[in-house]
Amino acid sequence: MSVIVTDTGFAHDDWTGGFEGANVLDLTSDTDPASLKTQLDGIQMIRVDFPSFADGRGFTIARMLRLMGYDGRLRAKGHVISDQYAMARRVGFDEVEISDDLATRQSEDQWLFRANWQSHNYQARLRAQSNAAR
Repeated sequence: MSVIVTDTGFAHDDWTGGFEGANVLDLTSDTDPASLKTQLDGIQMIRVDFPSFADGRGFTIARMLRLMGYDGRLRAKGHVISDQYAMARRVGFDEVEISDDLATRQSEDQWLFRANWQSHNYQARLRAQSNAAR
C-alpha cells in the first residue's frame, strides 16, 4: 500500500485510471524528458520514480516536463522525504506517493509543516532579510 501526500496532508490514492495503459507513464529516474515530447498528448498521469532520497534526477524530470507543456497529473513516487516536499511542489509535482512505512516514520505533521511551499522558500527568506536590512 501507499499514501498520497498533498498540500492538505495524507490521503488515499484517488487515481482510478489504473497504472497501465495509454494514458499513464511510469518513468525511471534516468529518463530523458526530451525523448517524451511527442508522447505527452493524452497522458493524464505521469509518475516519476525516486529510487533514493539522495537521487534528485526526478526533480529535473518534473521541471522539464512542465517546461515542455505537460499539464496533467504529475506524481513523485518512492523515496521522497518530507524535507523534499516543498522542492517537489516547486518543480511541478502535484503530489507525492510514499510507502506506508515511510508515512509511519515521517508523520503527516512533518509533511504539513512543508505544505506552505509557496511562501517558505530560500529565495523568499533572502528577500525578506534583504528588505528588513534596508
